[in-house]
Amino acid sequence: MGVVRLESAAAKPSFLRNILGRVLLFGVLVIVVRFAYVVTIAGESCTIGDFCFFSLPENFGFVIAGAGNAASTANKAVRVANAGPTRADLYTSKDWIKAAHFYSARFQDLISDGFLSPNSKTLCVETPIGQEVFALKEIGVKDSRGIYKKASKPLVISAKGNRIPFDDETFDFVFSRDGGLDKVSRPLDLASEIVRTLKPEGFLVVHTRSAKDTYSFNSFLGLFNSCKLIRSRHIDDYDSLMPSLREIVLQKKIQFFGHRMEEEEEAIDGNSMNKCSVPGDKRELVRKAEPLIMEEPLKPWITLKRNIQKVKYLPSMADISFRNRYVYVDVGARSYGSSIGSWFRKQYPKQNRTFDVYAIEADRTFHEEYKLKKGVKLLPYAAWVRNETLSFEIHRDPGQDVHDKGRGMGRIRPVVKLSSSSSADLGFEGEVDEIHGFDFADWLKGTVSEKDFVVMKMDVEGTEFDLIPRLFETGAICLIDELFLECHYNRWQRCCPGERSSKYEHTYGECMDLFTSLRESGVLVHQWW
Repeated sequence: MGVVRLESAAAKPSFLRNILGRVLLFGVLVIVVRFAYVVTIAGESCTIGDFCFFSLPENFGFVIAGAGNAASTANKAVRVANAGPTRADLYTSKDWIKAAHFYSARFQDLISDGFLSPNSKTLCVETPIGQEVFALKEIGVKDSRGIYKKASKPLVISAKGNRIPFDDETFDFVFSRDGGLDKVSRPLDLASEIVRTLKPEGFLVVHTRSAKDTYSFNSFLGLFNSCKLIRSRHIDDYDSLMPSLREIVLQKKIQFFGHRMEEEEEAIDGNSMNKCSVPGDKRELVRKAEPLIMEEPLKPWITLKRNIQKVKYLPSMADISFRNRYVYVDVGARSYGSSIGSWFRKQYPKQNRTFDVYAIEADRTFHEEYKLKKGVKLLPYAAWVRNETLSFEIHRDPGQDVHDKGRGMGRIRPVVKLSSSSSADLGFEGEVDEIHGFDFADWLKGTVSEKDFVVMKMDVEGTEFDLIPRLFETGAICLIDELFLECHYNRWQRCCPGERSSKYEHTYGECMDLFTSLRESGVLVHQWW
């Protein structure tokens, strides 16, 4: 029995040694496989702690090659001390290191130029994985953080662009990388939050591939009215295959109480509220537009339709980035397929922007159809110069089937000017309904702002000679970026050669005066059909 006990006692240590040996071999195998993966797949030598097996902790330190003295650090790789658990692959990839080097060089330039300092409290917005924060911390700007809709800790916390989770006037320096401000759905919301959290005289630096032309650059500056432009220049990106970046430096102005009071007093002045001036970039686009057809065409329904092929759309001439909203207003929309579905949504170059669509149509025949159309807000009234009840005449051209009710072109008139007897005197044959008219210029000013991109099509059966002057009078005309206008005049009739339509009282010459005055005022207007 004693011999059996001794053999059993000797066997136990041997068994434990075997187990420990196997565990050790397995651990070594895992580390070797991990090392081979980093070297062969990521394409980098693994110089980050523990064979890149762990991720960055909350209290990490960096050394980026080229971030300090170029002669002494050119051959250094990225080093992370006190590594924590997960995500090391990200920090050893070629793209990560290349981006970190790029931002490190840019931030050092900004320090040299006096826009940034090691003591700056900094924020990087719309940064998915935080290479900018990484670079700032490495060059000594320790109080740096990033925000994005999805967190990427420890560099980036989760935050929405329309509500940055920091107090007013918190940061000395804010940075927005390429794809930040020009990719968010509502850039004005993010811009407002940036300005709110930026200290007076603090700096905002933006990298963007947009703002390539004067129009989009001015749109960008319009987002930051409380900041002044310090510098704008083109720089090379770290990706040589991509077009150059534009680096824009802004500084937040100091707001004085007296200055704000002056602005409020100016806003109270009714005359100043109605005045507007079209900026030079819009006037330049007007000069690039297709020429107007100055001579009256004998077959307008053919000539004007062909002319549509020559139209130079604003988004084909300029970048429409940095606008807060994108809005299409169809005044006299008729059916959905008349222009919204058949032309605007299929043919207008939207630059991948989502537009809010408003259909203004007084003819109740078309109202039911819009209930089934998503993304279109119907205003079932007549666009007019004031709020009042109107007479809505449903006209039909000669030869049109009188049983096709409601499908004729509607024309509006004040009720007091039209009676049954006067209709007969004018030779009017059709239906007359009472409808509600609304002050279109007032509605437009309450619906959109100068920071929105507004496209408008207007087909109002002669009422354009009332609406356009009202838009000028109120200053609402300056809210329209691009206008497609069908001007109605006593044109030659298809049915009856040699006869002009008595439906409209204006001439082709008066239409051309209207188009010319719009373009001379800086409004990009196109002849529509």
